[in-house]
Amino acid sequence: MQLKRTAQAKLPTIWGDFIIVGFEELRTGNNHIALVFGNINNKNPILARIHSECLTGDAFFSVRCDCGFQLTAALKAIVEENMGVLLYHRQEGRNIGLLNKILAYELQDKGCDTVEANYNLGFNADERDFTLCADMFKLLDINKVRLLTNNPRKVEILKKSGINIIERVPLVVGRNPKNACYLNTKAEKMGHLLPKS
Repeated sequence: MQLKRTAQAKLPTIWGDFIIVGFEELRTGNNHIALVFGNINNKNPILARIHSECLTGDAFFSVRCDCGFQLTAALKAIVEENMGVLLYHRQEGRNIGLLNKILAYELQDKGCDTVEANYNLGFNADERDFTLCADMFKLLDINKVRLLTNNPRKVEILKKSGINIIERVPLVVGRNPKNACYLNTKAEKMGHLLPKS
């Protein structure tokens, strides 16, 4: 286990009343959170989203990615389901960090796609560690998951980490002229299951 569960509290939102649960990485002290809605301990498969932190999309409403759209759609879907969890995986910019993400944006503004920009900065296309998310599920006593994702890599890593993925639920939202290249790169170079524009 790479994490410990630290605290929880009520978190009312515009979609409904969640419980926010904090987690701390044992090795680094980095923190992550879960937003829990309804009774997730009834042993039914849980609708869940792993949402990687994206300050620009989540807080500043950037349309150069689909992150903010996915966050909103996932929270709405969980509330409509009357039960579910959103793991807020705090690995900004596919885990290259916020300032490197801005450098990657600068390279994208000059013609690179997201994968090329990461390579030019000395990173892999995706540096995220989804095994942390498997530990978060385990600490929440969740084993059966209906995962809101377009990323088959998430499904594969969670399964290898002992999480029973019952279903992959597509989350295709937010395509616009500003993020079409970004989404096409996700599909073509990273294997995300997205329609081609």
